[in-house]
Amino acid sequence: MTDMGGDRVEEAVASCAALLRPAAGRDWDGVRAGRLEWDCRRTAEHIAGDLIAYAGQLAGRPTTAWVPFEITLDDGTGNADVVDVIEATGGLLAAAVRTTQREVRAFHPYPFRSANREGFAAMGVAEALLHTHDIAEGLGLPYSPPDELCTWVLTRIFPHVRPEPEAPWSTLLWATGRGDLPGREPLTEWRWNNNLVIDTERLTLQGVTPAAAADLRAGGTGGFEWIEGGPFEGTRDAAGMIVSAYEEGAHRPEWGMFVLVRREDGRAVGGIGFHGVPDEEGRAEVGYDLAEDARGRGYATEALRALSEQALAQDDVKLLFAAIDRENAPSQRVIARAGFTRVSEDLEKAARELHDLDESLRLYAREA
Repeated sequence: MTDMGGDRVEEAVASCAALLRPAAGRDWDGVRAGRLEWDCRRTAEHIAGDLIAYAGQLAGRPTTAWVPFEITLDDGTGNADVVDVIEATGGLLAAAVRTTQREVRAFHPYPFRSANREGFAAMGVAEALLHTHDIAEGLGLPYSPPDELCTWVLTRIFPHVRPEPEAPWSTLLWATGRGDLPGREPLTEWRWNNNLVIDTERLTLQGVTPAAAADLRAGGTGGFEWIEGGPFEGTRDAAGMIVSAYEEGAHRPEWGMFVLVRREDGRAVGGIGFHGVPDEEGRAEVGYDLAEDARGRGYATEALRALSEQALAQDDVKLLFAAIDRENAPSQRVIARAGFTRVSEDLEKAARELHDLDESLRLYAREA
């Protein structure tokens, strides 16, 4: 995962310009852009406005507000000139993505109040592709961007959308209320989803996207800079669970997997997360691991406390539990320091019978 989005932004903008430039001589002002209320001219200007806005967020790095960048075109600016502006603002976003450090996050209102460089790149790509589609519909032109580019967007800011591997463009259109997919109800409202980050004193718990999970499962880094010996085997196994949940349409990012990143040097030291969304009784299972060189320093306890507090603050969550091997004394100490206690033998027996719990495992729980 060496490309954090700069190349993708340029590819999306090139796709946009390839459609719009040959159509610059047509009337854009008097034609509505697809299902939007805007005309094609206003929609093209909006693409440029979004691209410069995202570049501004990454460059300015605000944490609580939106930097008020806005594109204002002079009177007499032609349609071909608007395409030039789109290309220029796309170049600015690509440059901002490439020169922003991986750990930097800037304000974005939905859903978790921030995004990283990859998130802003994915949003820029989505805006370029989708609004080019809107203009193409208005002008009666065919438009279909590369499948790989659509998949790149879906696996980064639409983790909650079940993919259609053979039809990523149709999936992206459906996910944004612009098209139909067999077997799925049309959408009238939609949002993209940047990854959640939970801060602790020494760490950031960074939500893992389906794209990062697939890379981890395949033996890659997931886009993180790991300490020696990382990621550990359990992290790769958990990443595989995220990929499976995403492919089934069951992945919910806030109930997924997080990578533990040290604040002091930006290095990833381990993984933590849930085995799925809470059940009907408000119970969710947690798991965690660390690279061997990071053990014995309290990182797992710090991360587990933060994740537990985040989860148990939700109204529909009543209990978190973890299954720990009876021989794993260090993990038992971690779970105890994070506020978990051993469940009763009767409950443990019932869980073993209902869920085929291995005899070597012991259950620990923390209630809201």
